[in-house]
Amino acid sequence: MGSQEVTNWQGKHVTVAGLGVSGIPAAKVLHGLGALVTVVNDGDDDRARAQAADLEALGVTVRLGDGATLPEGTELIVTAPGWQPDKPLFTAAAAAGVPVWGDVELAWRLRELDGRKPAPWLAVTGTNGKTTTVQMLASILRAAGLRTAAVGNIGVSLLDAVLGEEEYDVLAVELSSYQLHWAPSLRAHSGTVLNLAPDHLDWHGSMEAYAADKGRIYEGNRVACVYNVADKATEDLVRAADVEEGCRAVGFTLGAPGPSQLGVVDGILVDRAFVENRQKNAQELAEVSDVTPPAPHNVANALAAAALARAFGVPPKAVRDGLRAFTPDAHRIAHVADVDGVAYVDDSKATNTHAAEASLAAYESIVWIAGGLAKGATFDELVARSAKRLRGVVLIGADRALIREALARHAPEVPVVDLGRTDTGAMLAAVQEARRLAEPGDTVLLAPACASMDMFANYNKRGDAFAEAVRELGA
Repeated sequence: MGSQEVTNWQGKHVTVAGLGVSGIPAAKVLHGLGALVTVVNDGDDDRARAQAADLEALGVTVRLGDGATLPEGTELIVTAPGWQPDKPLFTAAAAAGVPVWGDVELAWRLRELDGRKPAPWLAVTGTNGKTTTVQMLASILRAAGLRTAAVGNIGVSLLDAVLGEEEYDVLAVELSSYQLHWAPSLRAHSGTVLNLAPDHLDWHGSMEAYAADKGRIYEGNRVACVYNVADKATEDLVRAADVEEGCRAVGFTLGAPGPSQLGVVDGILVDRAFVENRQKNAQELAEVSDVTPPAPHNVANALAAAALARAFGVPPKAVRDGLRAFTPDAHRIAHVADVDGVAYVDDSKATNTHAAEASLAAYESIVWIAGGLAKGATFDELVARSAKRLRGVVLIGADRALIREALARHAPEVPVVDLGRTDTGAMLAAVQEARRLAEPGDTVLLAPACASMDMFANYNKRGDAFAEAVRELGA
């Protein structure tokens, strides 16, 4: 079913896999275009039944409790990004020759609907830093006077962005590896893979498959493929990509940039990619102090955002003004308070080892609060690289023993408090233990390197519990 075959959706039998933030908008859009839509969903709880009732009132068929069987006559599946490729539904689709798209693919295919002039996409993926980078990018684009929005995996539907009444000059698009897997036609103006580290391997099956899905963001780029100089795997993905003629590889680095790179010189963010005579010239963009917070990994995010904005022709002043105007979301290396000369920082969003390592690298002397659900991760490399910064460690959560064992191997001299509790008072106890270990000038850092669902509904609730416990200390 190529794009030329779906200009008329009237009477097309489309199966939407999954209710939720992407499935419901997709079902509504397709039904509005005249398609015969069936939604299949694994779950059959009260929430799913309420969502199903809303869709059925529109004339959409919903089948709850059976996401495995391919409805008869299906010509296309549009899937929620989280559905794994090995599900029986997709095996049946492959056997029947039925294509599978994600919501991103659907949005990409529909962006020219009704003769619309589609906004170019500046696309961001990576294991960590995606949301922050996309928000920085949108802030820079707005500072340049462009009509834009941060959309995609950030929680704002791409379908709404491409089909809504508001017109955009350019979109800042966050894409997960899941979304990229199901988006074979996507061709961004420019894209970046910020970094690559093992994550979601249970879904992708291997690191190679995970990296390949991330690398899809570079396919068909027109102006710039932006990669991380410090992460060779991202450059390898650029080399492997099939891009439009004239598209350039542009690196970002925390060091001094070479030609066709953005980097840092004496506390200044510098562009040697989008300037005339880049062999000899450089353009100052902003100061490191314009980035909030100015932790190394966040400066890298800012450089990636600046590279994409510059690829779109944004002037240097807008990069500076956009970075100054940006404030990060909660629970991303957020300074909560200083108590008795000790800083307390909430990075509950550090849900994997790669994110936690970046967070730990931002501070010199740390009492680290860590633990939760490991998701199959190992911690030896993280602990070995961070050991010299650790004043002490407080461990919480279901898989804390894995971190304790790595600490015993690579940082045996660091004092460790192992909290066996998982009740609601556990975070307060952890913060009190961290306070006991900390000395003036230290940072108590919540960077769990694990998911939160063993003790908390999500990483936001975990961060909120940490902030509340810190406030109790200072009361």
